[in-house]
Order: sequence, then C-alpha cells, then structure tokens
Amino acid sequence: MDYLKAFLTGGIICALVQFLMDKTKLLPGRIMVILVVSGSILGFLGVYQPFSEWAGAGATVPLLGFGNLLWTGIHKAVTEDGILGLFKGGFTSSAVGISGALIFGYLGSLIFKPKMKH
Repeated sequence: MDYLKAFLTGGIICALVQFLMDKTKLLPGRIMVILVVSGSILGFLGVYQPFSEWAGAGATVPLLGFGNLLWTGIHKAVTEDGILGLFKGGFTSSAVGISGALIFGYLGSLIFKPKMKH
C-alpha cells in the first residue's frame, strides 16, 4: 500500500506540474522555483511533514521535498547556531543529495557522451 500511495502522490504532483507547463506561459525554471519555495512554505506551516510521512517517497522525491529539506535544515541550524544557521543550514541538510546529483550526472555524461543542441 505504501508503494501505491507514493506512486499516486508523486503522479499527482507531476500531473499538476505538467498542467502548469501546458496551460501557462511559465518557463520550466520558474516552475522549479515555485515548487522549491512551495515546499519550504509548506514546511514552515507544518503541513509538509505529516504529508510526507503519509505519502512517503511520492512527496519527498519531487522538488517540493527539496524545498522542505532546505527549510528543515535552515530551521535546525538557526535554532542551534542563531543567525549564522540561516546561511549554512540549507547547505548542510542538502549536501548529500546535491553531491549525488552532480556525481551521477557527471558519470552519466561520461557514459552517454552528450552533445550540444544546435
């Protein structure tokens, strides 16, 4: 049942994003920013954590989850270190995910030999 909830939740999030891409003039970069900021705001409001516990990976893998991860890291770091935590909390909490994306992206580029579009 957990897999089904994650699949349906992630699918609904992706369908909503696809709707935004198809029906608005928003560029993909702006939609990505909207998702990250929305995840941060929902985390601040205390809504995202119960939602992600219920939905599992369907809620934590999309960009909404990344925004919530940034918020969680910043909140924890500000609580522990004061105003300095505002600058380091997001980096600390998301370092593993960002590093993984960079490393696997680089390895993928070595394997598949990407070319520039003309």
